[in-house]
Formats: sequence, structure tokens, C-alpha cells
Amino acid sequence: MSTVVRFCIQSTQAGTAGTALKIDPRKYRRLLGKAAPAVIETEEEYKEMLARFEKLMDKDEASISPEEGRLLKLLAMVLEEYEDRNVSLPPFRPDKMLRHLLVEKGLRQSDLLSVIGSKSRVSEIITGNRSISKTQAKKLAAFLHVPVELFI
Repeated sequence: MSTVVRFCIQSTQAGTAGTALKIDPRKYRRLLGKAAPAVIETEEEYKEMLARFEKLMDKDEASISPEEGRLLKLLAMVLEEYEDRNVSLPPFRPDKMLRHLLVEKGLRQSDLLSVIGSKSRVSEIITGNRSISKTQAKKLAAFLHVPVELFI
């Protein structure tokens, strides 16, 4: 599963955790008719489905209707299934991923002290001189709201 889709699924689930929003079946059927979600067989179909998904993701979260939220989850599942079958991510180094995520989220190394421990340990991990342990990977994943696989 791609990191983008996994993040979107997690974000969507986090926003509706514990609350089952009622949907209007007519509105949902209309959205389904326009989006026409189906098992993706080709790269072209994948790109079209991804464009529909991104269009919904670009909306302000507060303006997404319950029907659109449900469709968003469905599209994410269809995209994820295709990616699991057809897309292999290039190998990456966990330290590079961590540096990238820090920049992306506007964080500093010092923000990781509560997660990793000492300043020297954080520095060793960031520079690639020390690998990330499984325990640290789990803590980093929870802290940064990303899949733990990014650090293993």
C-alpha cells in the first residue's frame, strides 16, 4: 500500500473514529454513479481513480459530506488494492525517511527527544550512524502519524 493512500485512510479514519455518520442513499448512489469505482485493471484506470480520489482529498475537510467521506474510503481501498498488486516502492533508508518527514512536518531534531531519548541518540539516527530499533520505529510512527514500515 502506498504511503499516501495509507496516510489518507488513517486520516479519514481518525476523523470519524467512533462515529458512524448516516448517509443519504440517494446522494451516495449519485456519487457512486459519477465516480464509478471498480477493480482497477490498468495503469490508465489507476490514474483516473487516483484523480477522483485526489479531487475529493483537495476539498476542505469540513465541507466533505458523509457520502463523500464514504466514497473517499472506498476509493482509497480500491487504489490500495491495485497498488498492493502492481506498485513496488523503491527501497529507502529509514534515516532519510525520518529526515524527510521532519522537514515535511516542520519539525526539528529536538522535537524527537521525547520519542527517542537523548540528543546524541537522535543525532546518530538522523545521520544514519545508528539504526532505528523496532521500539523506536513504533514510537516514531505513532508520533509522526505514519506507518511503522517506513522505519523498518
